[in-house]
Amino acid sequence: MEIRFYQIHPLSMKAVVRHHYGSPEHIRIEDMPKPVPKPNEVLIRVMSTTINRTDCGVLSGAPYIFRFFVGWPKPRTPILGTDFSGIVEEVGSKVRKFKVGDKVWGFDDNGLPSQAEYLAYGEDKNILTIPQGLSFMEAASCGEAAHYAFNFLGYVNLNPDSKVLVNGATGGIGSAMVQLLRYQGVDVTATSNTKNMELVRSLGPEHVIDYEKEDFTKLKETFDVVFDAVGKSTFEKCKPIMKENGYYLSSELGEGIENLYLPLITKLKGGKRVLFPIPTDIKKSMEYIHKLVSEGKFCPVIERSFPLEKAAEAYRYVASGQKTGNVVFDFEGEKS
Repeated sequence: MEIRFYQIHPLSMKAVVRHHYGSPEHIRIEDMPKPVPKPNEVLIRVMSTTINRTDCGVLSGAPYIFRFFVGWPKPRTPILGTDFSGIVEEVGSKVRKFKVGDKVWGFDDNGLPSQAEYLAYGEDKNILTIPQGLSFMEAASCGEAAHYAFNFLGYVNLNPDSKVLVNGATGGIGSAMVQLLRYQGVDVTATSNTKNMELVRSLGPEHVIDYEKEDFTKLKETFDVVFDAVGKSTFEKCKPIMKENGYYLSSELGEGIENLYLPLITKLKGGKRVLFPIPTDIKKSMEYIHKLVSEGKFCPVIERSFPLEKAAEAYRYVASGQKTGNVVFDFEGEKS
């Protein structure tokens, strides 16, 4: 019997990497140096991360302006990721907010080297302890999508008499948006594909429309806000179902990046307007979601999980635009 001896590298870790911007075909699983925490950092053993649309932008560097945030002309870090959940394994000498063994989660939409077995992260950055009873996969899924939903809602004044249509309530952002709106007592109409109708109904909207059978832009009802959570409609198409002073918001730039210049044009014209908020204050959105989770008022939708070695497959699936809710890497299962 042949016996093989393998050299163990205790200071290395497995990570999802790409060294240049491009497609999922550029993704590799490589051994990378295990980070050493600075005095104000904690070392986190990563248990889960999501694979989301922001991650796809970090991978591809598209739209091109994104590269000024995540690195130009090449990525700032080869390791992919934007969010994480995990366990504090080591604390720097100046860390006071966290201790070894704490379960934590965090997010940064400018990219984090978090799709790896370990992450060093500053205690004053976007990091909180995980609410009681929440799994690592659920905690990781409370970041990116909920952050965008929370920030977009901060740009419109809503009350219990307001009516909002959420197009694409099956996605991560859309499913989070419906839950945040219902928490505020707003009347919500949501669109869904046929297979996810019951899932969307469980989120609490007053009405659910099967967009595979009915064109929501032909509704007779009008709305104070139309939120396109998947970027598959346009302001022009949605104008007929908007109230005279209603707002249209989209999670995407739109064809010809129209959602960047239409806010100015529609503001000057008056009446129905386009808003394209730039999400800010990640810590504030995390604290809000933490509160809702603790009250049992928010639970992220998770469709499926992937092991680390199937990273390229996971990214291809998310990039296809067919996912429901959140897709995650499950490090916990690998390390149990």
